[in-house]
Amino acid sequence: MKPEISVVDLRKYFGEVKAVDGVSLEVNPKSIVSIIGPNGAGKTTLLNLVSGLIKPDSGRVYFRGRDVTGWSPAKLVKLGLARCFQISNVYDTLTVLDNVRAALHSVRRAAFSLKSTYYSIQSVNEKAKEVLELFNLWDKREKTPTELSHGDRKLLDIAISYALAPKAMLLDEPTAGMSIREKRRTVDVIKMLRDKLEVTVMLVEHDLDVVYEISDEVIVMHEGKVIARGKPEEIKRVQAVREVYLGE
Repeated sequence: MKPEISVVDLRKYFGEVKAVDGVSLEVNPKSIVSIIGPNGAGKTTLLNLVSGLIKPDSGRVYFRGRDVTGWSPAKLVKLGLARCFQISNVYDTLTVLDNVRAALHSVRRAAFSLKSTYYSIQSVNEKAKEVLELFNLWDKREKTPTELSHGDRKLLDIAISYALAPKAMLLDEPTAGMSIREKRRTVDVIKMLRDKLEVTVMLVEHDLDVVYEISDEVIVMHEGKVIARGKPEEIKRVQAVREVYLGE
């Protein structure tokens, strides 16, 4: 099986800080891979490198076998790699429905000629409804993001990224700040991305209960390096992980 995402000897330094220091990893198609580690381990920097938000000092990033090192986030989205940020990037002045419509228009604009404008609008409206129903947000379609709960706002962020028709999604702290109920819903959505929608997911997450429930593989980072990787039940038993992450 060819990996959906792979990085080879990736490095990113900020002055003397080795944020990502020689990281190599692979993410298989239609799987969920979680990156964990203490604060400052380099997890979000790694996501930033894979998503094209920043460029590596050295090393390579591959998506679906293609070298995409240094590609812009917009170019990667067109190829099928979408990113959800820890801080939501939705438009607060638009309704929930219009946020999804805007995302759909951005990916469909090139697919329709001026002669098919009506069909384009009709198609976008139908797809927007489908996406919002899928993420249980259709009943909130006329609200603005500022009127949503924290959990619903995060789900909208994921829904918008899914509307971009990705093959893979990068999620940064998807359950941060959520209530138990909101966290449960988000876990179910992430599982749905993999199991029903066949989207590959690579995420950073601090909640180990969430990580162990949803992950096919867990990668542990510490001081910019990968110190362990394996299935959740394997990671639980690794002493080095318990020492650096759990403080034991």
